[in-house]
Amino acid sequence: MLYGHGDDFYNAKGEVKINFSSNVWHGANLDKLKEHLIERFDELTRYPEPDAASLRRLLARRYEIDEEYIVVTNGSVTAFYLLAQAWRGAKSKIAIPSFSEYEDACRLHEHELSFFSTSDDLSELSLEGQDFCWICNPNNPDGKLIHRTELLRLISANPQTTFIIDQAYVAFTTEDMLKASDVKAHKNLVLVQSISKAYNIPGLRIGYFVAAPEITERVRRYIIPWSVNAIAIEASKYILIHPAQFTLPIRKWQRETIDLIYQLKKLDGLQVIPTATTFFLIRLKKGKAADLKTYLLDNYGILIRDASNFRGLDETYVRVSTQRADENQTLVDGIKNWLEQQ
Repeated sequence: MLYGHGDDFYNAKGEVKINFSSNVWHGANLDKLKEHLIERFDELTRYPEPDAASLRRLLARRYEIDEEYIVVTNGSVTAFYLLAQAWRGAKSKIAIPSFSEYEDACRLHEHELSFFSTSDDLSELSLEGQDFCWICNPNNPDGKLIHRTELLRLISANPQTTFIIDQAYVAFTTEDMLKASDVKAHKNLVLVQSISKAYNIPGLRIGYFVAAPEITERVRRYIIPWSVNAIAIEASKYILIHPAQFTLPIRKWQRETIDLIYQLKKLDGLQVIPTATTFFLIRLKKGKAADLKTYLLDNYGILIRDASNFRGLDETYVRVSTQRADENQTLVDGIKNWLEQQ
């Protein structure tokens, strides 16, 4: 069975009118991007670049680093699997609860796994004997954030361990995050990023990672040629060249998140977990996540994320990503009505 971001949507047994389950920016205006891709449609009669070289050059120019530091992949998930494959049989330690694909990629390539909680004190984290440490920051599913200085301190204190930091949700916070240039001073840092989440184009599957040349060179041995399609490459280049067209109003979205959390906290029977982003966890004090999910879909056309399959969480957790104000109110009303029936 395959899992992933779209798992809840494709398994939804009913019409989805409001999707709170997907952590992407819902308000992106894609009209000009659509026009551009239609104009370049004839390029699909040719094979794409085997290694997305033109996109890699643009990314290198943006971050003012050499091209050899960057590997473009078919979505950030592909980067996780390539990294796990390139060091098959390594020892990996994974922060939980978090994105399940880190564990899935490591298990596929026979890594020896151990786990630590995202609530642990990182200054006391033991990484002795660990080849890799996997951290999502900001973290999916709870929106927890490790500040840049704390993370760099951990990376510097453990030079024997390579840190794979998933920054797919970097645009969903206003905090200071790791930068691509940090890999120059930290050879044990791999920074994974996504182009699609902040622009509401997850279906294009476009991501990349930045790391020291000795790491990227080893991973490139396992890359399948032409694995990044021409539309994804062209869309990503257009976004990078026209950033003003794709400004994510993060402060407004955060205010809407604060308002939604405020309304939810008024309800008896649930606990809202603090977040640094625009998505967050809710723990139900009564009832099960699966039942709430079914109720909201059947009665309101609302889809939420049943978070019970995240390692470290149980059947009482759901994840939601803030939508528009009227839609948020519909969610609050729906949860309130469900709680009253429990």
